[in-house]
Amino acid sequence: MTHKNKLYLFLLAAVGLLILPHILQYYGNAWVRIADMALLYVLLALGLNIVVGYAGLLDLGYVAFFAIGAYMYGLLSSPHLTDTFVAIGQMFPDGLHTPLWLVIPLAAALAGFLGILLGAPTLKLRGDYLAIVTLGFGEIIRVFLNNLDHPVNITNGPKGMGQIDSIHFFGLNLGKRLSIGDYDISSVTLYYYLFLLLVVVSVVICHRLELSRVGRAWMAIREDEIAAKAMGINTRNLKLLAFGMGATFGGVSGAMFAAFQGFISPESFSLMESVMIVAMVVLGGIGHLPGVVLGAVLLASLPEVLRYVASPLQAMTGGRIDASILRQLLIASAMISIMLLRPRGLWPAPDHGKSLLNKN
Repeated sequence: MTHKNKLYLFLLAAVGLLILPHILQYYGNAWVRIADMALLYVLLALGLNIVVGYAGLLDLGYVAFFAIGAYMYGLLSSPHLTDTFVAIGQMFPDGLHTPLWLVIPLAAALAGFLGILLGAPTLKLRGDYLAIVTLGFGEIIRVFLNNLDHPVNITNGPKGMGQIDSIHFFGLNLGKRLSIGDYDISSVTLYYYLFLLLVVVSVVICHRLELSRVGRAWMAIREDEIAAKAMGINTRNLKLLAFGMGATFGGVSGAMFAAFQGFISPESFSLMESVMIVAMVVLGGIGHLPGVVLGAVLLASLPEVLRYVASPLQAMTGGRIDASILRQLLIASAMISIMLLRPRGLWPAPDHGKSLLNKN
């Protein structure tokens, strides 16, 4: 494909993404909401791809950073802290309303710091052992969120946290519809454009990282850590950097999720979420950005789209099979079929696995 054709393709894709929410809005805001959630999962998958795809570190506790970002925004943008702590209520009589320009760096910094803390004790672990430790970390964070409502109520426990502010910037409130003449742009469409901007910035960052010396060093560690160390690569620092960089994406995505939903609870950050994010990376194509984006979009939107398929199938069985169980069965069948037909992912990296194919 020539450079000119690539440019036309990018322009066509950009126009398609810009008009997509307006087309979906015509069929109902529920479809735009599905697109919004798919973009948030793309952010999560891009972050996990740095850890799993580039550095080759299997992380099953990635949803912890998603939860940390969400709860950070929830605490800084809801009445919870001012209502619970008298001193904070006196300092901020009008309530804590954290602006967007402060939310994103804070969420990235906090999640990145905790990512490095997670990485530090796991430096000598690899494979299954690393997966078990990270899985434990994810569950510990969820248990903490569930139980930090006494003796001091910090997270409000299993009841969750509500009344979270929507995103505000430059006088625009994304929680309210915007009227331009006779045309109304819904709140979910406004959020779509914010999430799309964050995804585009994240894709550019990941692409530049992949081509950088750091990215190449990560891939050397992924292929053979001992050989990478022998060549003078500081594997310890680069592993910590991978955990920290990947976690920042999770933190930002979590903050946006809290603002979008307006309510968060520990149930949203279960182990199943971590497994789904790993599945998005593997299903799309480990280490390949277009594949990771495709995998995230498909796995995030498929469960919602299959709601419309599961109900008629349930009716065909005379209501004997529960629609939610049937939907999970359809998702699992689709994933198994894809991995059998495309073992390297839907859109694998062009060079990855080429040496293995030549050996066979």
